[in-house]
Amino acid sequence: MDKPFWTFAGLAALSISALVWGVYGLWLQHLDPRRKAMAQRLQAAASKGTVVVVEPTLKLRPRRMLSQSAWAELALQRVPGMAAFDRFLLQTGLSLSLSQTLSLAAGLVLLVVLLGAFLGWPLMLATVAAGLALLMFIAFLQYLRSQRMAQISESLPDALDLMARSMQAGHAFTSALQVAANDCAPPLSHELRAVFEEISFGVGTTQALQALSDRVASDDVRYFVVAVVIQSETGGNLAEVLKTTAQLIRERKKIMGVVRVLSAEGRISAVILSILPFALAALMSLLNPGFISKLWKDPMGLQLVYFSLVLMGMGILWMWKMIQIRV
Repeated sequence: MDKPFWTFAGLAALSISALVWGVYGLWLQHLDPRRKAMAQRLQAAASKGTVVVVEPTLKLRPRRMLSQSAWAELALQRVPGMAAFDRFLLQTGLSLSLSQTLSLAAGLVLLVVLLGAFLGWPLMLATVAAGLALLMFIAFLQYLRSQRMAQISESLPDALDLMARSMQAGHAFTSALQVAANDCAPPLSHELRAVFEEISFGVGTTQALQALSDRVASDDVRYFVVAVVIQSETGGNLAEVLKTTAQLIRERKKIMGVVRVLSAEGRISAVILSILPFALAALMSLLNPGFISKLWKDPMGLQLVYFSLVLMGMGILWMWKMIQIRV
């Protein structure tokens, strides 16, 4: 029972605990039979004509908790940057808390370190692999966030047109919000319903819309919020402002589509060049493990690996920056 054994056992225990905590959060949110039974009862009551809100929303949303444990909540509040990361996590649409997300990330990193120890990798190489796994996890969260923002931006012009027509028919702005929330597709309907509920319970329109722009990291939503806030301060025909904003968003999407088509070749090249070195290394490891293992068993090979990873990281970052064109 030497020191490496206990180190390996401790890391294994930590990784398993973190993964169990994260998986438990996923199960509790999506697979809990009690939650499913509650949803079925609400749907059954709604089908009988009873006025029941099927979606489990809350009036005047309580402050988002960083963790379900009080001591973890206090500890995370003292860490700089946790509030911004929690806002980023909220924008992804996931129902996990910040502590559960951090547990999943820690479990992933520890699993990669354990895999490297099992395969006999050097400490530096295992650390680099763990860092890459963490970056991939963050990239996955960023992908979920961008997909949700794209869905909201896609539905927003039609929602603005619906609000404008409702206001021309005699509805107030809050009533038009409710009409759009009932007819739009999620996730935009959830956000508009939250704004309507906050305004109905006494929150100022400007504050509710600013909270919407914080929850939704979309330029199109910010255009809508800025237009409504400026109109509330200066006056004017809000229905025409909403129609103009919807037309602006549609024209902007057309330009973005043209730019995306013109940059398709560069984006495909960036994806291929980013994946190709790692795919070739994995293929060579399967075909001739003894040949490729020289890279992490020989000191000169390790230096080449580290130097190549740095250069590839700089090249990948440079390529993706070149093909990202803001409209």
